[in-house]
Amino acid sequence: MTAAAHNLVTTLLPARAPDILPARLALYAIRRMAIGGLNDAHAANALIGTFGLSYRRPVLLLRAVLLEMARCSRRKIQIAGCCCRRMTADEALMMEALGTANMDPDHGRAVMHVLLDTPDTLAALSSAQAVSQAFEDLGRPLTGEA
Repeated sequence: MTAAAHNLVTTLLPARAPDILPARLALYAIRRMAIGGLNDAHAANALIGTFGLSYRRPVLLLRAVLLEMARCSRRKIQIAGCCCRRMTADEALMMEALGTANMDPDHGRAVMHVLLDTPDTLAALSSAQAVSQAFEDLGRPLTGEA
């Protein structure tokens, strides 16, 4: 890869994809739902493969957080393709918000504020907390291996 191509890639996709498997799964499901719609079968199948019959809670909550972000955002959120090994700046903020929503709600709210460009982030933050809690309850925390 030439230096110019490398600079372009790092400009468009500045962050590395998460190394933690549950966070990578959440990112994949978010990308699939953003591209294929909230009822995307590939996203649901990936969650079924990880959570088995308990997949419904994470899939519904991921749908809810995406709907809330779309509802209250004042800007377009850039999403990369499912095959990308790097993340857009918006995806990095989204994953940071999901990862910190329960542990540090004030930081999660600040990240959501930057991501959505609106002070009205309470519903999106609450949905992010629910997603984080669902993954943790099912033994796959977004911030570390179970």
